[in-house]
Amino acid sequence: MQQQQHRPPGLVEGRLPVFVFPTELVFYADEQSSHKQVLTLYNPYEFALKFKVLCTAPNKYTVVDATGAVRPQCCVDIVIRHRDVRACHYGVYDKFRLQVSEQSQRKALGRKEVTATLRPSASQEPPSPRPQDEERRITEQFGDGEFFEQTAFQTAESRPVAGGPSLLTVLLGLMCMAALMLPTLGEQESTVPVYLHLSINKKLVAAYVLGLLTMVILRT
Repeated sequence: MQQQQHRPPGLVEGRLPVFVFPTELVFYADEQSSHKQVLTLYNPYEFALKFKVLCTAPNKYTVVDATGAVRPQCCVDIVIRHRDVRACHYGVYDKFRLQVSEQSQRKALGRKEVTATLRPSASQEPPSPRPQDEERRITEQFGDGEFFEQTAFQTAESRPVAGGPSLLTVLLGLMCMAALMLPTLGEQESTVPVYLHLSINKKLVAAYVLGLLTMVILRT
């Protein structure tokens, strides 16, 4: 009971203010770089918090580290990727809910909702909505929709959607492997023509590039 008395009032009431930036995510279909957004969760308190990210449309997004912890007076970045960029989703408002709780507790102490929408292009101003569309937008943005967890299964599912490594990446990798298999310059006993013999420096470059390509493929 003594520990409970030292807690801030918001913590006791379950209405702890949650600090998240930004409060709105806007994705643009024609800008690949905008398909990845970052939410920053701040913890200004003297105690650690654990967090969970929920979403009204989890199949449209990938949330890296949908659960985690924030140390006292620190912040954490949460990466959100839009993985279903289609015209049928233009103008639709989805919502993310960040729930925070104390490390040793399951009950949510506070929550913050962030809206997310997909637009065709950053250069195009969204058209003026019709009254019925505006009413639907307000309902979607501020209504109490059903939230779902971003599970590890959903995150793993997103890998094939990303398209995997590009054809150029695969071709460069094969070229580097072929270069490493060629004879080194100066080798006498080889049936490979001399003009295909590579110097050690060129092989080192090929090995370095191959290592970089391997890292890129593993991240896609």
